[in-house]
Amino acid sequence: MDIKLQQLKHFSLVSEQRGFRAAASKANRSQAALSTSVKELEKILGQALFDTGHKAKLTPFGEFCLPKINQFLKLYEELNSDLCAAAAGQLGQVRIASVPSVAAKLIPTVLASYTENHPNVDVALVDDNAAGVEARLLAGEVDLALGNCLHIQDERIEFTPLLADPLGVVCLNDHPLSKQLRDIEWQDLVALPFVKNGTCTLLEPTHANVLAANARYSVENITSLFSVLKLGIGITTLPRLAFPDDEKDLCWLPLTTPYVERQIGILRLKDRYFSPQAYEFYELCKSRLSTIGITNSNDRRNEMA
Repeated sequence: MDIKLQQLKHFSLVSEQRGFRAAASKANRSQAALSTSVKELEKILGQALFDTGHKAKLTPFGEFCLPKINQFLKLYEELNSDLCAAAAGQLGQVRIASVPSVAAKLIPTVLASYTENHPNVDVALVDDNAAGVEARLLAGEVDLALGNCLHIQDERIEFTPLLADPLGVVCLNDHPLSKQLRDIEWQDLVALPFVKNGTCTLLEPTHANVLAANARYSVENITSLFSVLKLGIGITTLPRLAFPDDEKDLCWLPLTTPYVERQIGILRLKDRYFSPQAYEFYELCKSRLSTIGITNSNDRRNEMA
């Protein structure tokens, strides 16, 4: 016969309460039921746990068993508590992949609120480009991904749009474009040296794709890109979120023709188990990020107006 958890609990309780009567009262069970439970445990073990002359006194075998049983019961209670907490979304881990602009500007506000309500949940955040973010999600490396969905028709991915991120021109503060009071059109950029970057794929469906196709330079890393632009080597296009709010040497100007925007949203796999922890982060992202507006605080023309 296998030992039952209830038998171990009854044995520990009788020892703790120094008698069957007190233990029965605390357990809200009859004294006879507790006595029977302990006797069944003794039968399984093949040794007496309590002295036959003094039923509240442990035998040497009982003294040996008590600390081990109490240790097991403590581990069981901790396991039970942890599993319930994990099921309720209070323990565990959430793994998130995000494009750098979202990771830097939007995720921190969500993360602050999430950790306040889930202090025992570990959050792992990795930033990558849009293609890398999707690849990590499809490979099962992360629970959620944030960015612009490149394969929105992929049946494996559920994409929930959260906000629109417009494309603009980035140049030096003293560049002639920054003094131009009328709207910027892609034709205004054709004669200028252009620096291609990863987000220029947004131009592909438009006539402005010629800018990237004829680019003299190509820089993928965002930090290196800004270093090149600050040297006055050329201009580029970037989504508004990808432009730092505290940038002093460069400005972001809206590109009105063609008007291009990327849809920033949250991605999840349709057929994958979604833990309570990940689901709550997912819901928090939807409620918080969908209300955020993207301002043009570094639009040089706004500053001049």
